Amino acid sequence: MHAVVSPAPNGCSGRVSGLGPKAGQSEHFNLHAAEKISYAIDRYTRETTRLYGVLNRRLDGREYICGEEYSIADIACYPWIVSYAKYSQKLEDFPHLQRWSETIRARPATARAYAQGDFRKRQAQLGDVERKVLFGQGKPV
Repeated sequence: MHAVVSPAPNGCSGRVSGLGPKAGQSEHFNLHAAEKISYAIDRYTRETTRLYGVLNRRLDGREYICGEEYSIADIACYPWIVSYAKYSQKLEDFPHLQRWSETIRARPATARAYAQGDFRKRQAQLGDVERKVLFGQGKPV
């Protein structure tokens, strides 16, 4: 049996569309950049905090991001929330987001996907070659 996933209602996806790019930049400058640039670290950490706050407020009184039905917005946002520590965030600062994250984590499909990928344990350290490719200074291997 497969769970039904609703499309995000009009206007809902726009509320969450910045999360991936900002959290991704936060991870990049916090964890992967060879040079620690405090302006970039602070900027993207603050922006990720702001977006976590937007989601937290959005989830107040709602089961899922776009309402009472699980939607593509939940699927798209979850990976950027489950890895909160990479972005210097604390879920306890966002109680509605934390509750939602626990709800998504408990879904059977989410549990299967994360067990298969074992995402949390595969936080590879970048070598010189990978770092050059990441920064656009070398050819992909």
